[in-house]
Amino acid sequence: MQEMDYNNEASNGIKFRNLYGSIQDVVVPLMYTEYTTRKVLVMEWIEGRKLSEVKDLYLIEVGVYCSFNQLLECGFYHADPHPGNLLRTSDGKLAYLDFGMTGEFKQELRDGFIEACLHLVNRDFDALATDFVTLGLLPPTAEKEAVTKALTGVFQNAVSKGVRNISFGDLLGNLGITMYKFKFRIPSYFSLVIRSLAVLEGIAIGFNPDYKVLGSTYPWIARKVLTDSSPQLKSSLMNLLYKDGVFEIDRLESLLTESLRAKTDKTLVKLPSEGADSKMVMKEILSFTLTEKGEFVRKIIVQEFAKGLDALGLATLETAAARVPFSTLFIPSLMTEEDLVNLKTFQRLMLLLSGARRKEDFNTVDRKASPDQNQILYTEELSLVLNQFDSIQDILPVLSIITELPPESQQQLLQLPANLIRQLISRASARTIRKVFL
Repeated sequence: MQEMDYNNEASNGIKFRNLYGSIQDVVVPLMYTEYTTRKVLVMEWIEGRKLSEVKDLYLIEVGVYCSFNQLLECGFYHADPHPGNLLRTSDGKLAYLDFGMTGEFKQELRDGFIEACLHLVNRDFDALATDFVTLGLLPPTAEKEAVTKALTGVFQNAVSKGVRNISFGDLLGNLGITMYKFKFRIPSYFSLVIRSLAVLEGIAIGFNPDYKVLGSTYPWIARKVLTDSSPQLKSSLMNLLYKDGVFEIDRLESLLTESLRAKTDKTLVKLPSEGADSKMVMKEILSFTLTEKGEFVRKIIVQEFAKGLDALGLATLETAAARVPFSTLFIPSLMTEEDLVNLKTFQRLMLLLSGARRKEDFNTVDRKASPDQNQILYTEELSLVLNQFDSIQDILPVLSIITELPPESQQQLLQLPANLIRQLISRASARTIRKVFL
């Protein structure tokens, strides 16, 4: 057996230490290869208690973050993380032991797993059925429509409570009958991945029945999707944010909000912060979107912001024109239904970037409404946007944060107006061409 060759285990331990030993509060023992043989393994002695015997939710979170790195960042993972191989050291750190069983998670499978989590949380069960084929859980010949219907029935209620309340164990339990019906295949890698996450959730539930490992993992998934340079994940993000060509700002807002809960290995905190103030939220969103890793998301936000400003200009012109007597008889409407959606998105973006809460939703335009009725809608929605902030006091925090941003981020911020103007000119030109030639 390969596990009995302790030279292999020592090599696995060294690789694991090199990849994850620098994560804050993670301990991986040293391997003394000069004394190790095929039948004898010599390694650093680690003192500690089984993680399952101590009530340390923080170390569970450290384990979740380490598992995320193993499964979705590097692809090299500990394949036997039972409670005896996870210790809490005397100085409060998480130690990993026993590297006889490890696994490799290929890049295409890592991306597929991330996409499956995204589609599950966003209730896109049609795409989830495709993900299951990509992950090797279903044969390509599976009847997709029937699978989608079955997955909807299995997962709809589970995910309706929100990602932070999704039980990993319940998901697997509910999937049992569907797996049998559609002849699911369980690749060896998948069972090991599931086991590594289930062990952490099982330990945590022992002293915190409400703990959800997926709720703790998803912020890392959200951040990776927003920042990863992988063409596959960028394509997945675009498909997630644009449905039938319409920007789904709810999904962007959810991803950004969840990603803010993710803490890097240098900023792990022992007590999660509750009710972060709007200024902090605003600063974190700006800090992220103005970095190199946030470039892809920044371009999307700038594009949608330009659409919103364009719609805002049209709504302002139309509202002003409406004050002229009988103007509706000889001045055609400038606003389209798409412009109305863009105006709504603009308001939501303003709220998101300011860290404020939504005050009220927009009305939706009635396609059969008369010009006068539509004009009332435009006026009301224009008023909502222009009165986004109750007073100048609501705007001051936005301005004060700019000076707190790193110089590189401030430089990126200074370039945004020029980018916006270019896109506005492009939209105005395209609209003029359509009016003249179409």
